[in-house]
Amino acid sequence: MPTAVPVVTRYQIGVDIGGTFTDLVLLASDGRLHTRKVLSTPDDYGRGIVSGIADALQSLRAGADAVQRVVHATTVATNAILEHRGARVGLVTTAGFRDVLEMRRLRIPEMYALNYPRPEPLVPRRLRLEVRGRMGPKGEEWAPLNEDDVRAAAGRLREAGVEAVAISLLHAYANPTHERRVAERLRQALGDVVFITCSSEILPVIREYERTSTTVINAFLGPTLQRYFASLRAHLRGIGIDAPLQVMKSDGGIMSVQTATEKPAYLVESGPAAGVIGAARFGRLMQLHDCIAVDMGGTTAKASMVEGGEVPRTGDYEVGAGINLSSRLVMGGGYALKLPVIDISEIGAGGGSLVEIDAGGLLRVGPRSAGSNPGPVCYDFGGQDPTFTDAVLTLGYLNSDSLVGGDLRLNALEARRVLEQRIARPLRTDLLKAAFGVFEIACGTMTRAVKAVTTYRGRDPRDFALFGFGGNGPVVAAHIADMLEMRRVVIPPHPGVFSAFGLLLSDIEQEVAQGWLQALADVDAAALAARYRAIEQELRQTLAADGADSSEIRYTRLADCRYAGQAHELTVALPDRGAVGGDVDLAALAEAFAMEHERTYGHRAESEAVECVTIRVIARIAARQQGWLDRMAPSGDGAAGRRATRPAYFGERYGLLDTPVIGRGELAEGLRDGPLIIEEYDSTVVVPPRWRARVDARHAIHLDCL
Repeated sequence: MPTAVPVVTRYQIGVDIGGTFTDLVLLASDGRLHTRKVLSTPDDYGRGIVSGIADALQSLRAGADAVQRVVHATTVATNAILEHRGARVGLVTTAGFRDVLEMRRLRIPEMYALNYPRPEPLVPRRLRLEVRGRMGPKGEEWAPLNEDDVRAAAGRLREAGVEAVAISLLHAYANPTHERRVAERLRQALGDVVFITCSSEILPVIREYERTSTTVINAFLGPTLQRYFASLRAHLRGIGIDAPLQVMKSDGGIMSVQTATEKPAYLVESGPAAGVIGAARFGRLMQLHDCIAVDMGGTTAKASMVEGGEVPRTGDYEVGAGINLSSRLVMGGGYALKLPVIDISEIGAGGGSLVEIDAGGLLRVGPRSAGSNPGPVCYDFGGQDPTFTDAVLTLGYLNSDSLVGGDLRLNALEARRVLEQRIARPLRTDLLKAAFGVFEIACGTMTRAVKAVTTYRGRDPRDFALFGFGGNGPVVAAHIADMLEMRRVVIPPHPGVFSAFGLLLSDIEQEVAQGWLQALADVDAAALAARYRAIEQELRQTLAADGADSSEIRYTRLADCRYAGQAHELTVALPDRGAVGGDVDLAALAEAFAMEHERTYGHRAESEAVECVTIRVIARIAARQQGWLDRMAPSGDGAAGRRATRPAYFGERYGLLDTPVIGRGELAEGLRDGPLIIEEYDSTVVVPPRWRARVDARHAIHLDCL
């Protein structure tokens, strides 16, 4: 008899780095899901990643060769901009356009604050150099490139010791010849050690400020991300992992680390995107097509709308403005990044958010955070300032013995002491009332984030379910829903590591945009179709270089359109005929734009001409899920040190209640009315009074308001 060949289990690994915890998900080839949370290591994020992966593989008795791929979401790009710790950058631009980064747009983040402090450009003026030569808006050469200016710029940049150079010449989106020539000369003069990026490669579209700013951001991040990815790959190889490394982009797709190294600007909002993708994908399985994804971690909380099963994206985004309610609502406080980004509202409210009383005697929660080091006081890592986690522990919502499956014990006595001394006594109130005040303020702040993606966009949050995840999302989800009069909350399996889980649900995506400024009435449909096909061929070659199978690629054609005279455009998908065939139906495109304009702004302008400003193509390879989503089991119940009940405080209306404490698996017995606390390895679900909990066939918890 032939000897049976043992089946080798393979693993895909999702890694999401947060300000406090790094989350790891290992998806086995048999559909089993294994999770782990480890404290982040900001001094060297790769160290925390490989430590967690090595421990997880060891516990599974699996070797490094069992790893098929590693998918990674990172905040390194965002932090480099926020902390101004990117590369020393030079800018080469057309004569007369040296100060476009200073002039910006006439937008201010605070109404009537005419003297608001604008962020300093990422390139100092002395390193913004001009070269003579001019392209016209249709790609014609108005004046030849001055080679002497290019040589002089190269000399000054070499003397300044720049690590990166951004090249953004006027109308390079129409004709990149001059930019390519400048890049060639700079590479000859500065060598390969200097990161060089052209606007025609990163963003070949109109609008000089946005195009220049995006190109500068890419150059600013280039050397930093190169070093980071090289270090991460070295760490992985150090434990024997040589599997493909992929990275989450800001728009929710993933790309190879090789492409990400060349285009790091696409990674600025890498971290928050994965959870929204996970909410959309998992929501579809439950026929939950309209939901508000709320992700509350250790440092920040994010909200995004999933409507009709689709994730909204924006091309008008600013980075470096700190915590933002929405890029569509507040502009002018950061650096323009005109690349596709999932439209996320972000608030400085997380488990590590510092609690303080300001000079006016008001209680504040965030946006400053204790992070993972020193962390909340109850972690016993040296933290001295009270945090949101200290407050919810004091309220009785958390088990001091079983956070992260018992790997992290919490010091409840120290949490109560610091809240009593620093918050309750100065406010002359009871300790539990002070702690609940912290909880309510944090939840109230998060309702602003939810409103930013619903109410402020003409959507009623009561028409949506709240999809709560993150380490603290399930703690606050029902209370936020109460504040917004929402009736339904859904907590997915593995909520504390759900963003890492979302990484494994994400499609491989690449997008190319190209300026195409014409009135639709004047567009040659055949020429436009030919341009789309050329972009698709470019994308096919890019993905093939990353090892993709061209037969799996699906293309989506889009166009940025506006009414003549408008300053901004809307992105619409070409109707089916243009999306999959060789032709472009211009009349159908105009109607699609009019419908989107009416949906967004409440009206359409039938008598106005429609212009096409930019054309786009998205190439997508769908993630292979192979039905494992249906076989997902919940995480461990985190039963270490768990008691049947414990006192929990639910505000003055209900007071301190003896609250049952169970695991998710116990909900299979039927409906359970609140108050109730559901403990798991990676998170805790708080079910307040007047809410009822149940679990469905996919192990998702549903909370319904009574």
